[in-house]
Amino acid sequence: MCGIAGVINLNIDFKVQPDVLKKMTDIIAYRGPDGDGHWISESGNIGLGHRRLSIIDLSHSADQPMHYSERYTIVFNGEIYNYLELKEVLIKQGFQFKTQSDTEVLMALYDRDKEKCLQLLDGMFSFVIYDKKDNTIFCARDRFGEKPFFYSYKENEYFYFGSEMKCLWAAGVPKVRNNKMTFNYLAYGFLDNPNDLSETFYEGCKRLPHSNYLLINLNNPNINPIAYYRIDWQHQNTNISEKNATEKFTELFYTSVSRRLRSDVPVGSSLSGGLDSSCVVAAIDELKKGSNISQNTFSAIFPGFKKDESKYIQQVINHTNVNPHFITPSDEWLEKDFDKLIYHQEEPFGSASIYLQYCVFRLAKQNNVTVLLDGQGADEILAGYHPFFIQYFNELKSTNPTLYQQELSAYQMLHKNNLINANITNGWRNIVKGALSKHASKLRIYYQQLQQFKNPTFHSDFFHTYAKDSFEQKYDFKSLNESLQCSTMHRGLQELLRYADRNSMAHSLEVRLPFLNHDLVNFMFSLPPSFKLHHGWTKWIQREAFTEKLPKDIAWRIDKIGFEPPQKNWMKSDAIRNRIEENKKSLINQGILSPKLKSKELVAEDAGISQQNTWRILSLGN
Repeated sequence: MCGIAGVINLNIDFKVQPDVLKKMTDIIAYRGPDGDGHWISESGNIGLGHRRLSIIDLSHSADQPMHYSERYTIVFNGEIYNYLELKEVLIKQGFQFKTQSDTEVLMALYDRDKEKCLQLLDGMFSFVIYDKKDNTIFCARDRFGEKPFFYSYKENEYFYFGSEMKCLWAAGVPKVRNNKMTFNYLAYGFLDNPNDLSETFYEGCKRLPHSNYLLINLNNPNINPIAYYRIDWQHQNTNISEKNATEKFTELFYTSVSRRLRSDVPVGSSLSGGLDSSCVVAAIDELKKGSNISQNTFSAIFPGFKKDESKYIQQVINHTNVNPHFITPSDEWLEKDFDKLIYHQEEPFGSASIYLQYCVFRLAKQNNVTVLLDGQGADEILAGYHPFFIQYFNELKSTNPTLYQQELSAYQMLHKNNLINANITNGWRNIVKGALSKHASKLRIYYQQLQQFKNPTFHSDFFHTYAKDSFEQKYDFKSLNESLQCSTMHRGLQELLRYADRNSMAHSLEVRLPFLNHDLVNFMFSLPPSFKLHHGWTKWIQREAFTEKLPKDIAWRIDKIGFEPPQKNWMKSDAIRNRIEENKKSLINQGILSPKLKSKELVAEDAGISQQNTWRILSLGN
């Protein structure tokens, strides 16, 4: 796990300045505190920089930029988890290796297969390879977006890239807020442009979309991302039995966990008390049986808070051989760390849950753990969020009305006493949403216009300039799998992965996600919807697979609790309220928010609630 940066001067008369390249890597030193490296090509117009966090092959022979076959030079951020299997094949084919690193395996694989090598990688990555012979730059990002890649391109002048946008700013790219993104965030809560995932909150800073690569011919430069991976959500294996599907899921998951335990530094696990992190901890516990090595787990708890999960965390601890660590963040901590949080995240974020994750990762690093396994990704591929029942029921209603009635009744019976998750079949709002899902995006825009007229949020000039750029988003899905594919590849998951990358790297910590093994993801999308949502249960196949491996209260939990702190209480503190008021004044002075908001009373909100824009103002105002 590392940080990368680079300068490609497309005008050969301009040479890379070593001090600029060093500034780009120094600004992200926390991503790689174990060393730095810089390389400039013989022509002087290509410069590659690297910050190293040593995880596999801790020797200096694995330092970067790394050279291979007197032809290639790479800077690489991430891990190739199946590098041992790939290396074994390459050795049989005559390839030789000087290091024990996954980086060298990646370079040999690229030498053999070029861009097709991406299909063989089980990993999280962003990397750049310079091919001296072909005079090309190859940039790639992993399938789901675990590792970031930002760039700034000016035709016939330069191509800058970096793991974070601050690398680009260090190179001289102006830091200018993207007001279109700002409007859509404040108005609707968008953290990405759903129709263009390359867009960021800053002008001149682009994001290479996940599951894409760039092949830049320096003799005739053209920046055109090419997708190399798509989820096939339309074809389902209707012949597979539940028993065989459960066995296959278990096999793929344990393979994924086992590969993600490969490390030359200490490995631990996040433990929230939910099903996903508990499955990861239980799988590691089983894989470590007989080793007498306790697994370190890290958890945030909030005794007395409605959504505290201490009792579930404790059940998992009692069930496994772990060495638990706990932390209870507070509003005082948030106030103290908020500027750091903003600095590392770079773009706005959705709630104080992000700070909770920041604190858990810091706790792990304080206990000398450098790699942490986490359960993110399961909700998107296994239908863990309760609103997915809407698409499931809609699909059944049109394809199997009898089964629809059975599943609806089972859902209503199971969740009749669920005090955490709102029943998606009750209330006029849910009825309207279901009936008008095709028009939901446009209706939301009309509602925002009405609110602006009645009780304005935005300065009138700002609103009239940017309201026409309101993002539209698809809500009417024909099937559960289509909805899951959208959540995995187009919205939702990428936000979570961005938070995890920035929060972990802020503490020089690597996070690995077993549920995002692409073979496991592909398999889950090949299954019929009833293997994911069944009799009112989310993640049916996962629960079946772990029913004997976890306490019953964990494997068959009815409620779904997000990774939430007591945000509403925190926002009532004087320090946080003062910060929000200062940010509001700043946004008013910038001509973004309406002057009428000066006298509007601040309303504290729970995580996930943004009716008054309070958290968004706090997050954006710096």
